[in-house]
Amino acid sequence: LAASAALHGGAGRVFVALLDRSQPALSPIQPELMFRDPASLNWPQLTAVCGCGGGAAVQAWLPRMLAEAPRAVFDADALNAIAADGALQKLLAARLGKGQPTVLTPHPLEAARLLGSDTAAIQSDRLAAARTLAQRFQSVVVLKGSGSIVAAPRAAPFVNLSGNARLATGGTGDVLAGMIGARLAAGLDALAAARSGVWQHGALADGWPAGQPFSASALAAACR
Repeated sequence: LAASAALHGGAGRVFVALLDRSQPALSPIQPELMFRDPASLNWPQLTAVCGCGGGAAVQAWLPRMLAEAPRAVFDADALNAIAADGALQKLLAARLGKGQPTVLTPHPLEAARLLGSDTAAIQSDRLAAARTLAQRFQSVVVLKGSGSIVAAPRAAPFVNLSGNARLATGGTGDVLAGMIGARLAAGLDALAAARSGVWQHGALADGWPAGQPFSASALAAACR
C-alpha cells in the first residue's frame, strides 16, 4: 500500500524491500513496483519508507536505515522498534544534524510508546504530545487522528482539517506514509512534505465519489 501510494504520488522508481526471503518477482496488480532484497539496495541514494509491516524483523534494518537513508518516513512497526531501543532513538535524533530529513507518523498508541506514556495522556493534549515528539526526536511528526497534527522542531504546529471517518479503514496510514515519502523523494523539505501529504490524504477522502467503494488500495491508486 505504501509503495503503491508512493508510485501514484510521483516518486518515480519504487523499490519494495520485503524482509521475507521468499520475495515475489513482481506484483500482478502493480507490475511497476520493483522487488529487491534490502541488502542489495543503495540506501544512501534512496528515500526510505519503513515500518509499514515487517513486525519485529524490521529492527535489524533500522540502524542502517537511520544512519544511511538521506530522507526517511518511519511508521508503525519501525516506531515500535525505536520506542523499545534507546540506541535507535539516539540515531533518530541525530539525523537532523546530519541533514537527513525525517518524518514520523505515529497514531496515539505509537506516540505513547515513544514517550513512555499512555494513550489517554496523548489524547488529552495532542498538541503538546506532537511538539514533544518533534523536539525529542528532532523530526517532523504527524500525530494521526481526527485533526491530525504536524509538528516540527522550532516551528508552529499545524492542525489538519481535511479528512473524515473513511480514513479509519485499515491500511490508510500506510498510504499516508507512501504519499509523504513521494513528496520527500520529489525534493520537498520534511515539514512541507508532511503537511502536503496529510492534507491531500484527507482531501481525497473528503472528495470520494458517492457510491464508489472506499478502501486503502483504492486510495493509494488515487494519490497525486
